[in-house]
Amino acid sequence: MDFSDGFVSKEHRELHRSASESADPLSASPLPVSARSPKSPKSSKSPKSPKSPKIQGKHGKGSPLKHDRHSHSAVDGRPKKGGSGGKGTWGGLLDTDDNYTADPNDPNFNSSEECENSDARKERVDFEEYKKKATIIVEEYFATDDITSTANELGELDRPTYSYYFVKKLVSKAMDRHDKEKEMAAVLLSALYADYIDPPQVYKGFCKLVESADDFIVDIPDTVDVLALFIARAVVDDILPPAFLKKQMNYLPKDSKGIEVLKRAEKGYLAAPLHAEIIERRWGGSKKMTVEDVKAKINDLLREYVVSGDKTEACRCIKDLKVPFFHHEIVKRALVMAMERRQAEGQLLNLLKEAAEEGLINSSQVSKGFGRMIDYVDDLSLDIPNARGILRSLISKAASEGWLCASSLKSLSLQPEKRSLEDSVARVFKTKAQSIIQEYFLSGDISEVISCVQSENNTCSSELNAIFVKRLITLAMDRKNREKEMASVLLPSLCFPADDVVNGFVMLIESADDTALDNPVVVEDLAMFLARSVVDEVLAPQNLEEIGSQCLAPESIGSKVLKMAKSLLKARLSGERILRCWGGGGRIGWAIEDVKDKIGKLLEEFESGGDVREACRCMKELGMPFFNHEVVKKALVTIMEKKNERLWILLEECFGSGLITTNQMAKGFGRVAESLDDLALDVPDAQKQFTHYIERAKNAGWLDSSFCFSKSGHSTENGTG
Repeated sequence: MDFSDGFVSKEHRELHRSASESADPLSASPLPVSARSPKSPKSSKSPKSPKSPKIQGKHGKGSPLKHDRHSHSAVDGRPKKGGSGGKGTWGGLLDTDDNYTADPNDPNFNSSEECENSDARKERVDFEEYKKKATIIVEEYFATDDITSTANELGELDRPTYSYYFVKKLVSKAMDRHDKEKEMAAVLLSALYADYIDPPQVYKGFCKLVESADDFIVDIPDTVDVLALFIARAVVDDILPPAFLKKQMNYLPKDSKGIEVLKRAEKGYLAAPLHAEIIERRWGGSKKMTVEDVKAKINDLLREYVVSGDKTEACRCIKDLKVPFFHHEIVKRALVMAMERRQAEGQLLNLLKEAAEEGLINSSQVSKGFGRMIDYVDDLSLDIPNARGILRSLISKAASEGWLCASSLKSLSLQPEKRSLEDSVARVFKTKAQSIIQEYFLSGDISEVISCVQSENNTCSSELNAIFVKRLITLAMDRKNREKEMASVLLPSLCFPADDVVNGFVMLIESADDTALDNPVVVEDLAMFLARSVVDEVLAPQNLEEIGSQCLAPESIGSKVLKMAKSLLKARLSGERILRCWGGGGRIGWAIEDVKDKIGKLLEEFESGGDVREACRCMKELGMPFFNHEVVKKALVTIMEKKNERLWILLEECFGSGLITTNQMAKGFGRVAESLDDLALDVPDAQKQFTHYIERAKNAGWLDSSFCFSKSGHSTENGTG
C-alpha cells in the first residue's frame, strides 16, 4: 500500500509494515485500494499482484477453489453476520437466530446477561404451560362443579405469581356461558380467595379483565353488563376493594369499554338500594338458599356453639354460609339469644368479638346488627323485661372491647317513647291478630276473620285496625303467592276506614328498611299490595299522596314503593294485571270479553225477574271490582233503551252495600256520556234521559255534585275514566 500521499503518519507506517511482515499470506484478507490514491502504483499485497495468486477472487483465474466449493478450513465459512454487512455495520435489523448460544470464550461474553436471558426463556415456557393447565382446570370445574378438587389442582400447579391469569380465564370463560356457570365462577373465586389465590393476584386479574374489555366485546356483545356484574359481585363478596373502581378509571383511556364497565358496576349495581342481595341473587344465588334457610342455619350454629363452646367450628360454619352481606342477622340473633339466656351472654359476645377481630364479620355488619336490635328492642321488651337496660350493657361491653363503634348507633334511652295506645293492649292484640291471620291462611274463612277482629277490637280502635293491616301484609309478604292473594282478598272485606288502612301502610313503609333485610323484594311486594288496594278501592288514588307526604326522603324505600305503585297503576290494563299478579283466585285466563258477556247475562237474568241478592252474589263471584263500571254502563244503557227501571233497583242495592263504589259509579256514567252520540241513533231522547238519571244519581249520593258532561260527550271531575 502506498502512503506517499501524506495522509498517514510515520508511526502508522511502521505499524502497518510490522503487521504485513508477520501476516499469513493465505489467511489474510485483501486490503482495499485507497480511494484517495487511484494513480498510485500497485501494492505488493494487492489482490492482482502476481506474488499473491492464491487469494484472488472466488472465481478468478487460476484459483484452486474454482472447482471445489467446499471449505477445507475448520472455521465456519458462512458469510459474516449472515451477509448483512461487514466491519463497521449493524447487520440485519430483523435478524434473529434461535439456535444461537453465547460462547463463554468470547471476550464479550457476559455471564449475568446470559443467565437473565435463560431465566426469561424458562419463565416464558412455564407461563405457557400454566395457561394450558389453567384452561383445563376451568373447563373441568364447569363440568363437575367440584370446588375442592379445583382448589387442589390449582394448588398443585404451585405458581402463585400466575394466579391472576387463572382469575382472568375463569371469568372470561364464564362470561360467554349461562347464568349457572357465571354463578359457579363467582362462588369459586370467593372460595379460593386468600387461601389459594392471594388478594393482589385477584386484583391484578380483574385489572386484566377490564383492560381486555374492548377485545371481549367482539365475541361477547353484552360484555359491559356481564363484566360489570362480576366486578360488583367481587366487591359484595369482599374479594375486591371498592377503591378498585376509581383507581382503574384513572389508568384506562376515556373512550375504552373498560370505563363503561366500571361506570356500570358503580352506578348500575353498587349504587342501587339493597344492591348486595340483588347482586348475590342475579345469577341464581349461592346454592339457591332462601332467606329462611339462612336464618335456620344461623340459629342452628348459635345453638350448637352455646352447647359446645367451639369458636373455631362456629367461625367455620359462619364462613361456610357464604352470605357476608347477611352477617348482621348473625349479630342480631346472637344478641337476642344473649338477652334470653343470660348465662350464655359472655360466650356469645366472645364469639362475636372473635368473628369481628378476625374480619369474618366486618364492622359495618356488626353496627347494622346492633342497629336492628335498637329498632327491635321495644317489641322484645314485651317478652324480656328490662330489654333496653340489657341491650345498653351489651353495647357498652362491645364498645369497651373495641369491636363495636358505638358512635355509629342510634341513641338508646332507658325509657321507651310514650305511645297513645297501652303496650299491654297492643301486645295482646298483636298476638291474637297473628293467630287469626295464620288460621285464615289455613282455612280461607273470611267471615270468621271478620267476626274475630270485631270481637278483639270491640272499641273499633283505629290504631288496632292499622296494626292488623300491617300484621296481615307483613305475614303475607313472607309467604307464597297464595297467601298474598288471600291477604288482598281479605283487606276489602274487612271494611276498615280508609284512614286506618293508610296508617297501616304508613307503618309498613316506616319499617320497610328492617323488612328489607329479611325480604330483598320488599319494594316490589309493598308496591303491589298498595296498587292492589287502589284497584280493589280499599284506598282512593289521593290516599297515595297522603302516604307520600309522610315519606319525604326522595331516596327512601317509602318513596320507591310509591313510585312503583303509581307506575303499576298507570300501565295499560293495569287493573286486570294487578288483580292477577298473585293468581287472581280463579279468575286466571278470563278475557275482558268473557267478563262483559257474564255481566250481560247477569243483568238479563235479573231484569227478567231475578233476585237482587242473587245478582249481587254473582257480581261478587266475578271478583273484578275494578270492572264494576261495566255493570253501571250496561245497566244505564238497558234502562234508557227499554225504559225499564228495574235495573235501577239493582244499582241502588249495589251502591248501598258498597259493592259498587262512587269511583266505579262515576266511571260508568262517564263511559255512557262518551257513547251518548252513538246511543242517540237508537234512542232519540237519550241525552234527555241521561241528564235525568245524572240528577237522580246525584240526589242519591252516587255521584259528586260537580259531575257533569258536555254535549260532546266528555265527562269531567268524577267522570274521568
